[in-house]
Amino acid sequence: MMLALAGGVGGAKLAHGLAMRLPPSDLLVAVNTGDDFVHLGLHVSPDVDTVMYWLAERNDPVRGWGLAGESWNFMRALEEMGGPAWFNLGDRDLATHVERTRLLAQSRSLSEVTRHLCERLGIAHRIAPMSDEPLRTIVHTDEGRLEFQHYFVRRRCEPRVVRLAFETTGEARAPSPAFAAALAAADLEAIVICPSNPFLSIAPILEVHGVRERLAHGTAPVIAVSPIVAGDAIKGPAAKIMQELGLEVSVVGIACHYRDLVDGLIIDVRDAEAQTEIERLGLEVVVVNTIMKTRDDQAALAQTAIDFGRRLAVRAAA
Repeated sequence: MMLALAGGVGGAKLAHGLAMRLPPSDLLVAVNTGDDFVHLGLHVSPDVDTVMYWLAERNDPVRGWGLAGESWNFMRALEEMGGPAWFNLGDRDLATHVERTRLLAQSRSLSEVTRHLCERLGIAHRIAPMSDEPLRTIVHTDEGRLEFQHYFVRRRCEPRVVRLAFETTGEARAPSPAFAAALAAADLEAIVICPSNPFLSIAPILEVHGVRERLAHGTAPVIAVSPIVAGDAIKGPAAKIMQELGLEVSVVGIACHYRDLVDGLIIDVRDAEAQTEIERLGLEVVVVNTIMKTRDDQAALAQTAIDFGRRLAVRAAA
């Protein structure tokens, strides 16, 4: 079995590729919920929805997030009335948030609700939130403290990041049941950190109780796919945040960031010259095309990750 940690469009793309290459029983995608928030009275789970829509093959192929063939009548009407129109909710996407909120109000867990939504969308593979308990990403900037969506969407990532914090209302931030079971599974072959933003998508998952320790000290090999290619992020503000936090914006910078957690790193062919330097850090390296423009690209990168993880598992067991 493979466990994937994902968030955002890059994570959803690789999760889709893994779903094309692995049977449903052999994959769990644990998704960041640090960017969840309540908007217009609705519980919105942007990363969970992005992964769900990709695995259901209903995603918008241009934007990467949201549903294909979406309309925006609700948002236009809301804006005309002077309502908060800074966070876009498509007309069809709105149904997901309404149904999630309705079911959560019935005291069903986020895991149960996510499983229900996946069933209704015809998704066979398992998708689980990182936790059923709230854990919110807070971005501390040169303009002060910003809740994640206000930084990411409302301010379009413009303020300079000083540090990130993860807030919860509970004492324990336990992994969701499916996530916890996967981490402890005897047949767990490898853990794949998708090419998601390391700070906004993966860091919240690692803040869930026990997850970082399991990755660092577990028996299953951990591999990551670099979200940085040729000194820049494929999508999103990862490169900007790395620079603002004083980190090297390169695959070597990614390797240094993950070196205490991962056994191997997949990097793009455009960064092949960095392979030796990364290997000096003690990581195994695979060099392939990591740009996922098509379904075939997603499937090919997923197969590389699967093979890499299994090869490291066999070596560790020898």
